[in-house]
Amino acid sequence: MKIYQIDCSARKKGSTSRELANKLLERIKKSEDEVIYRDLDDEMLFVAGLTESGMTIPENERTDQHKKMFELSDKLVKELKESDILIISTPIYNFGPPATLKAWSDLAARVKSTFKYSEDGKQIGLLENKKVYLVITSGGTKVGSKEDFLTPWLLHVLNFFGIKNIEIISADQMSIDYEGSIKKAEDEINKIT
Repeated sequence: MKIYQIDCSARKKGSTSRELANKLLERIKKSEDEVIYRDLDDEMLFVAGLTESGMTIPENERTDQHKKMFELSDKLVKELKESDILIISTPIYNFGPPATLKAWSDLAARVKSTFKYSEDGKQIGLLENKKVYLVITSGGTKVGSKEDFLTPWLLHVLNFFGIKNIEIISADQMSIDYEGSIKKAEDEINKIT
């Protein structure tokens, strides 16, 4: 199995989402599994300077920035397609996703690679048969509440790619009850077989 671990906290040290994702990885990884790791805080580009919609720019019209963007996009799509299990760890920043996670989704959304359109214009996800664990942390926002704009957005993006088997592990409202939030998340991880 290939496990694709994606971290996107802007904090490298002391990041609860990263620590919980590592505990989860230790829990589910078998000795023969391969882990592909991507830290979105290290290398992420934002979609910019497009001349057409859908990231379709003729190669002879691509600037150096476009070439870097397409190169990273191709890598992200390949990693996503080749994985069997995804672990996405993310904090909620100001009620929504970190900018790097939004940038990742923009670069991973490629027509005919991660989704396509049917003849009647319906969107069809192309990445079925994957298991996803979302490790979500927050200081004050309750995961699943009306103030949580990250979780429904991320679920929608993954469903758009065709991924439906999604499990959420959360340590939310840590500023209210840090120890209780961490224990709840660790208990959820320990229940995974």
